[in-house]
Amino acid sequence: MTDYPQAFVDRIANARAEGLPLYIQGGNSKRHWLGRTPEGQTLDVSSHSGVVDYQPSELVITARAGTTIAELTAVTANENQYLACEPPVLSDRATLGGSLACNLSGPGRPWAGALRDHVLGVQLINGKAECLNFGGQVMKNVAGYDVSRLQAGALGTLGLITQVSIKVLPKPETTTTLCFEMNATDALQQMLQRATQPRPLSGAAWLGGVLYLRLSGAEAAVRNTEKLWGGERHDEHGIWRELQELSFLQAETSDTTASNSCAPVFRQSVAPTTPLADNKPLALNWAGAQRWYEGDSAALQANAEGGGGHVQCFAGGNRSQEMGPALDSVQQTLHKRVKAAMDPDNILNPGRLYSWL
Repeated sequence: MTDYPQAFVDRIANARAEGLPLYIQGGNSKRHWLGRTPEGQTLDVSSHSGVVDYQPSELVITARAGTTIAELTAVTANENQYLACEPPVLSDRATLGGSLACNLSGPGRPWAGALRDHVLGVQLINGKAECLNFGGQVMKNVAGYDVSRLQAGALGTLGLITQVSIKVLPKPETTTTLCFEMNATDALQQMLQRATQPRPLSGAAWLGGVLYLRLSGAEAAVRNTEKLWGGERHDEHGIWRELQELSFLQAETSDTTASNSCAPVFRQSVAPTTPLADNKPLALNWAGAQRWYEGDSAALQANAEGGGGHVQCFAGGNRSQEMGPALDSVQQTLHKRVKAAMDPDNILNPGRLYSWL
């Protein structure tokens, strides 16, 4: 079932012929996140939306790239299912294609997997205006190169995504949240301890001086763990929505904020056992594997490297500079080779991911 709008094919073909770069835009909800300031004429794909196929019994939904995450959430909720990777909704403007391009996953990522882990197949138009189809609509499809997942985090530099098939899961029988007042260092130790226990943990985060532990699963397992761990019961889902939407970053991550007008906010990805940086964290998520900071990027990078991870400027700061994690020469060469294969004339989102790409 192919879905390649001719208008998009023609637009990319003309841009290639004229040497004019294009900036691919969906809901425009993440323009000032992750990457550098976009270049080129806007190619808006938000109108290319709608669910193409949904098979609840197969746990797979296929939708056009401009379909909002909010719509997918509503459709799957009718079948008591959900997107377990929990991508942000962002005022109902975040789209499926844009979410995949940014590879943004919510608080359940360590247990349910990242968005890229749930992608079964994509259809896209590359920089040569070729219509390509990768993967499929079944979980056992593993034939060929996994180009579908290459789109995760590529920020639209490898092709215009037109359609995505993604895995969904049944909603858990019971979900509750326990909260404990403590500092970030103690919270990190608690998360490390709880995450190694055979309990129905589905979220572990620290925000605003409070540790939050989310339990999801069978009623008996959740209630038993609740009694064992103690803490104050917090049944509101608002804290997890705040973490999912990254609203705790406030103005620093506002998509309507001028990209150079705010202090930079850094996202650090490290092994959970890595000690905290000297900077006071804004938040800890993913049981300590994802950390949010303001402050000295060099110190954060040194701390991340000590934990086998990396740091990137997620929002704010001077977005004409490099925003992504530093790559060595081998990694840069691989990136350039993939880019040359998919977009040899550098038409699609040039410089969005890195200045040299």
